[in-house]
Amino acid sequence: MSKEVKKEEAIAEGHFRISNLWKEEDWLAIWIGFIVIAIGSISVLTGAFDFSALKFSTWGNGKSLLEQFTPSFGAKLLLTAFVLGTLFTIGNVLRGKKVKEYLPAFAGIFALAVLVRLISAEYTLNRYLEWAFFALAVGLLIANTVGVPNWLKPAVQTEFYIKAGLVIMGFSVLFSNIVNFGLYGLGIAWLVTPIVIIFMWFLGTRVFKINNKPFVITLAAATSVCGTSAAIATGAASRAKKSDLSVTVSISIIFTVLMMVFEPVLIRVSGIGELMGGALIGGTVDSTGAVAVAGTALGETAQTAAVLVKSIQNILIGFIAFAVAVFFTTHEKNADGTKQKVTIAEVWYRLPKFILGFFAASLIASFVVVPLAGKDAVSGINTVLDQYKNWAFVLAFTSIGLDTNFREIKEQMVGGKAMALYIIGQTFNIVLTFAVVYLLLSGKFFPLPTLN
Repeated sequence: MSKEVKKEEAIAEGHFRISNLWKEEDWLAIWIGFIVIAIGSISVLTGAFDFSALKFSTWGNGKSLLEQFTPSFGAKLLLTAFVLGTLFTIGNVLRGKKVKEYLPAFAGIFALAVLVRLISAEYTLNRYLEWAFFALAVGLLIANTVGVPNWLKPAVQTEFYIKAGLVIMGFSVLFSNIVNFGLYGLGIAWLVTPIVIIFMWFLGTRVFKINNKPFVITLAAATSVCGTSAAIATGAASRAKKSDLSVTVSISIIFTVLMMVFEPVLIRVSGIGELMGGALIGGTVDSTGAVAVAGTALGETAQTAAVLVKSIQNILIGFIAFAVAVFFTTHEKNADGTKQKVTIAEVWYRLPKFILGFFAASLIASFVVVPLAGKDAVSGINTVLDQYKNWAFVLAFTSIGLDTNFREIKEQMVGGKAMALYIIGQTFNIVLTFAVVYLLLSGKFFPLPTLN
C-alpha cells in the first residue's frame, strides 16, 4: 500500500500516532521553538549565561563594517550557527533525513543568511528596506542565474524554518497589550482587519476572478494584519505556493516602504494629531518595524499609539491562520467538482499544528511568565528571542528565493491583478481604519485614552 493511500486512510479514520509528535514537521517546529524559548528564558531570568544570537550593527554613514568584527561577534556567530544547526539537523534526522546531506546544506544556507543580514544592516538600505527583501533577492538571484547546486537543496526547507520562527514569535505576542489601549485598540485592530480580509477575498475571487485562492487570502492577510508575518502564517494555513509568498512579500515590502515614508508626512499635513495619526499608522502600515519608524516621525505619543495598535493587531495572526486552515479544508472539492465531505478528524489532520505552538507560547508569556517575572523580564527574553526568530525567517525567505523562478512571479503578475488587488485593498483598509480611528479617538464621541 502506498504512503499516499495510508495517509488518506489515516485522515478518514482520524488516526493519530504518538510518533507524529517527533516525526511530523509541524510538531518538530513547535519543539524547536519551545527549546529556544526555554533556553532564552533561563538565560535572561538567571543571568547565568548569554544566549543572544548574532545581530549586525548598522554600518555605513561613516561607520566601518569592520568595526563590529570583534571576538564577541565571532562567538555569537558560532552560537547562532550551532543552536540553529543542531536543532534543525536533529529535526531532519527525526524526519528521516541524513545528517551528511543536511548539515553541509544548512551551512550553505546559513552562510547566505549571514550575507543577507550583512547587506540589510547597511545604513541606507536598513532605513528603507527590510531583511525579507534581501533574503528573497539573494535567493532569486542564485536560482535564476547559476542555479541552486544539488548539495544545497536538502536545506531549502521554507516551511520548516517559517513554522519554528512563528512559534518563537508567539512569545512576543502578549494579550496584556489589549489592556494598554483597551477597547480603542480592539476597535481599530480587530474590527477593521476581518472586514478588509473579507473585502479583498471577494474582490479577488469574484471581481478579479483570480483562481489562485490561497494567493488571494495570503495577500489579504498581509495587507490587513502585518505584512510578512501574516503572509507566512496564512500562506502555510492555505497551502499557498512559494511563488505566492514571493509575490505577496514583494508587493508588501514595496508599499510598506512607501507608506512608512509618506504616510507620516500626509498625516502631519492633514493636522489630525499624534494620537489619531499614530493609530492610523499602526492599523495600516504592514510591518511592525516600519510602524515604529513611521510613528516616531510624528512624535512619542504617535509612536506609542502606533505600536500598541499593531501589537494588538498581531494577536490576530494565529486566529486568522486557524480560520483560514479550517475554511480551506471545509471548502475543498473533489476532482468531479462535488463538495468534499469533511470530518472533524480531517480538519484536525490538516490544521497547521505550529499555530497551536504559536498560541501556547503567547499564552505562557501572557499568563505565566508576566505574572511571575514581570513585563521587564519578558521584554528582556523577547530581545533574545527576536533575533532567533529573525534568523529562522531569513533562512525561510532565502529558501523561498532559491526555490522560485522569475517566470512564476511573472505569471502571478499577469494583467496586474495582484497589484490592483493590493492597492484597492490597502486603500479600503486606510479609509476604513481612518473612519474607526476618527470615531474612537477624535474626542467627539468617546473620552480620549491616556497613553504611558
